[in-house]
Amino acid sequence: MAEKPTRFELRRADFARYKKDVKERGKPFFPWAMFEDTVMSLVVVCVIVALAAIWKWTSYGPHHSGLHQGLLGAEYAAPADPGTINFVPRPDWYFYFLFYLLRIFKWPESVFLGTIGIPTILLVLLISLPFYDTRRERRLSRRPVAVVAAVLVVVSMAVLTWKGATAKEALASEVLADVPTWVKEAKLPPEAVPGAKLFATSGCTACHTYLGSGSSNLGAPDLSEIGKRNLGIDFQIRHLKCPSCVNPGSPMPKFESLGEERLHQLAVFLEASKGKQ
Repeated sequence: MAEKPTRFELRRADFARYKKDVKERGKPFFPWAMFEDTVMSLVVVCVIVALAAIWKWTSYGPHHSGLHQGLLGAEYAAPADPGTINFVPRPDWYFYFLFYLLRIFKWPESVFLGTIGIPTILLVLLISLPFYDTRRERRLSRRPVAVVAAVLVVVSMAVLTWKGATAKEALASEVLADVPTWVKEAKLPPEAVPGAKLFATSGCTACHTYLGSGSSNLGAPDLSEIGKRNLGIDFQIRHLKCPSCVNPGSPMPKFESLGEERLHQLAVFLEASKGKQ
């Protein structure tokens, strides 16, 4: 009785049949496939260069400002306003799924898992698929696990992309909900409440923390007890208008566009912030 061929012998026989079939009926990878890939890559690069040239030349405009709306859009937009309280930041559409993952894994301890951990694990599993799945069967009807896994990936990516595209800005509303707690714990006076609401909605907590809310970025300090320093309303306003003028080297952007009234509200709030009472 003949011995059953080993897996290695079967794979070697398959490879020999493949080489024989290529020699008799097919075309070798080199130079045919490489030539086709090179031509297609050249076409793609030419299209990109052509689109870039059209975008640049048509957006130049009569006044050469770069803000002229060309065939493919303006060369650049107006400078960003750091004092806006209406802008809702959005990533490009192909990052919507990751954008919504941040909504799910919103706690600092789990952000790494949601943004790097899970996508990296899935990508590694996908890349290593040819190495741990060496079965010769390729019919979908006989590969239920692979089919179900592929369908779940597509569905989950589609759902996360849709949820990310339709999600409302939650950060400002979440921080705004903390304002009553700030008023109670810090015993803020009524005149400081408008500034507290403005602090919550104008993006200050993207870099600063206040009584546990927000996040610390670029070395931005906690402002829960900033009022204990008795810097004064005038100093706070000048610092908000031009942080680097008051504190050379400060990476904090200028908030002069908020206007005098709002700057005064923020200054009153900051001067009234003396920590938990």
